[in-house]
Amino acid sequence: MKVSRADTSRFANWWWTIDRYLLTALLTLMIAGIVLSFAASPPIAARLKLDNYHFVIRQIIFAVPALLVMIGISFLNARQVRRLALLLLIGGIVMMIATLVVGFEAKGARRWLFVAGFSLQPSEFVKPGFVVICAWLFAEGPKRPDIHGHAIAVGLLVIVTGLLVLQPDFGQTMLIVMVWGGIFFLAGMPWFFIIGLAGLSVVGILTAYTLIPHVAARFDKFLNPEDADTFQVDTALESFTTGGWFGRGPGEGTVKNILPDSHTDFIFAVAAEEYGIIFTLLLVALFTFIVMRGFSHALKQHDAFTRLAISGLIALFGVQAIINMAVNLDLIPSKGMTLPFVSYGGSSTMAVAIGMGMVLALSRKRLDTSRLAFGSDFELRHAL
Repeated sequence: MKVSRADTSRFANWWWTIDRYLLTALLTLMIAGIVLSFAASPPIAARLKLDNYHFVIRQIIFAVPALLVMIGISFLNARQVRRLALLLLIGGIVMMIATLVVGFEAKGARRWLFVAGFSLQPSEFVKPGFVVICAWLFAEGPKRPDIHGHAIAVGLLVIVTGLLVLQPDFGQTMLIVMVWGGIFFLAGMPWFFIIGLAGLSVVGILTAYTLIPHVAARFDKFLNPEDADTFQVDTALESFTTGGWFGRGPGEGTVKNILPDSHTDFIFAVAAEEYGIIFTLLLVALFTFIVMRGFSHALKQHDAFTRLAISGLIALFGVQAIINMAVNLDLIPSKGMTLPFVSYGGSSTMAVAIGMGMVLALSRKRLDTSRLAFGSDFELRHAL
């Protein structure tokens, strides 16, 4: 695509300021998700007596608007990103509360709402909004004591994690706490806060293990696999062995036929069996490139909010990917976490697209302020 540097249109301005390498990597990941959906989902659809390509079609239906949303958000300036994050956070919390009342239950958890024929998981949309607003609170707190940014950020953490525990969704709870702690640390968290947060995390895990049978069962299964049913994890591990370096070939895998979550939680194992360890390493490299590229942009930012927001959003993306891959390799207890842009799931795909669109927006080059299509330096320096 040829776009003249003399062009002052909104699109040209976006084209010359966006990180095209990062955008291309994200697009590649979305395409990989569709390709792997062809491999992993037909057996699941057949077991549910649906059309063989039911989940593939829906994955494409999710991916197209997600891509448009990601690109659309990348046009925003920092102030508009904060406003969008606030709407996501407030709307998502309201829907999470509604989920506890009118949501439908699956696998012992009440996390979803039916909206226009689709199941919606509000907690997915809360995550990017929560990260950006907490980043703003941590950045503004030292400059404007009247805001009490740190106290509000702690309050938001309690509200969001409390709602997640009530669903229950302990995997998302741990993810939120880890990312929140990372943002707080980058914002200059005192050491006694670090120790206190670590202590509270340990207490929380022990309490959950003691009081909640579901959590205890997962930990016991991981720590004492010989005394528990570890069929899914064992089967996922075998897929790496049977696939070898180059895989058994597209459509030749067997793990997708017996794993109930092969198109979501264990799609990484399907990729290993059909396309080989080399392919999975390339997938890891792609995730690594996106994460490192994002952190590189964060390091270059002079504005505290932008630096913390990019870091938090990239950490959210990267930690979620690590958790999914680690579960597939039996390195941590099962969490039910999707692989960003790869696993099947409309809410997850759209929420990740929103978060990465925010990263693309906040990391755009802002050197030539006379050519900016959105906002001025005054707008970028001011709060919500």
